[in-house]
Amino acid sequence: MRGIDGRGRRGVLRRVTAVVAAVMVAPLCAEELPTAKPGEVGMSEEGLAKIGPVIREFIDDKKLAGAVTIVARRAKVIHFEAHGMRDIEGKKPMEKDTIFRIYSMTKAVVSVAALILVEDGELELDVPASNYIPALGRMKFEGKIPQREMTLRDLLRHTAGFPNNVTTDRALRAAGHPSLADSTLEEMMDRLEAVPLRYPPGEGWHYSFATDVVARLVEVGSGQTIDRFLESRIFKPLAMVDTAFYCPKEKRERFAIPYGRGLQPVDAPQPGTSGPHAFAQPPKFLSGGGGLVSTAGDYMRFCLMLSNKGEFNGVRLLKTQTVEAMIRNQIPEEVGEITRPPKGRGFGLGFAVRIRELDGNPSPLGEYEWLGGAGTEFFLSPHDELVVITLSQQLPMISLKNAVRPVVYEAISNRGSTSKAVPRRDRFLLLDSRLIASQENAHLVPGTVKKHPDNPLFVEGKAWEPRYDNMY
Repeated sequence: MRGIDGRGRRGVLRRVTAVVAAVMVAPLCAEELPTAKPGEVGMSEEGLAKIGPVIREFIDDKKLAGAVTIVARRAKVIHFEAHGMRDIEGKKPMEKDTIFRIYSMTKAVVSVAALILVEDGELELDVPASNYIPALGRMKFEGKIPQREMTLRDLLRHTAGFPNNVTTDRALRAAGHPSLADSTLEEMMDRLEAVPLRYPPGEGWHYSFATDVVARLVEVGSGQTIDRFLESRIFKPLAMVDTAFYCPKEKRERFAIPYGRGLQPVDAPQPGTSGPHAFAQPPKFLSGGGGLVSTAGDYMRFCLMLSNKGEFNGVRLLKTQTVEAMIRNQIPEEVGEITRPPKGRGFGLGFAVRIRELDGNPSPLGEYEWLGGAGTEFFLSPHDELVVITLSQQLPMISLKNAVRPVVYEAISNRGSTSKAVPRRDRFLLLDSRLIASQENAHLVPGTVKKHPDNPLFVEGKAWEPRYDNMY
């Protein structure tokens, strides 16, 4: 049996004593986040000050009502600002403790929960997941049960073969079952044989329903519902006091209004499925793929735990080697990069991971990230000891991360370039048969290799070879 790192070690020891200790020292209320001045951690204060104008431009152009941005380096928060409004009609400004629907940023939290149980010895990464949820062993691809069963590792990295939540919901209802919204995790798992797999486990990548299955595995491994496990093993130890599967009445004043085009208020969708959802009470479907609400401060605590390889504020949730495995690309070589843009990314045990640098994209190798569908995003750079979170509440979402990322990286003092400088040219010599996807500032960005007779660079009957007759 392989361990968490996939290198042949068992790596699943029980930590009952550690668990008790973590609960005993768990803070009962939120403490202030550790802070520093930018210059104390190698950042430019002037550079970070450019984040505000970037966000303000979105607000002035009426693309966003408001947002919260927070940046940390070397385990210290160095930028934390609220911009615009959380409720335009009510004339309520965005605040640092505004509560957001974080949707798919839930996945990272549930992935950590599963790996806590792997360390405890209650779950295993590389045994058939049907050991815990028998219906998974009855799922079919093209009418046949695949030779290899899916594992927890497959589920965490989205190589299990599942379709997305909408397709899963439709398949269940077409088979006469209740919708996801009307089911508990336990109930829906017993019906999964009605959902066709997109591909045999391990043979593809598709962003999917898999993390909701992971949530159920956490329930099976712990003997608790997913909300109670997250509360006792992650939220309380990290003092994430505003993170939950709903926003209670006493906190509704801080809950951001979701806006659509033209800054018109819209109904927020049910996490993990369709239909409007108020987040006013605990839902029946506790979606491990997208059900949580949280704040910038709470999620920063979670990210600082990851950045510090499993420990925050004296409380350790995961071993260092477990976090290192989470943030390392786990996609099989034959599957390649993930298909969800941007290009150049693999997937770890809960996050997208940068495995190839792209011209025009400042993300360094090893940066890991994810997002939530209503405008919440985060990324971490282990190389730069950097954590960045941007939170808005816009449908369809607008990516603030893409606008803020270059500003933050440029604010790192004495940061060397991670790629070689490319001189400006007016003409380019193509030495292979890659189609050019884009040209920006006289830098060609190679697209996908396409070996086909219709490709004008294809040489019939010969292997790929350098061609010197194609100047652009």
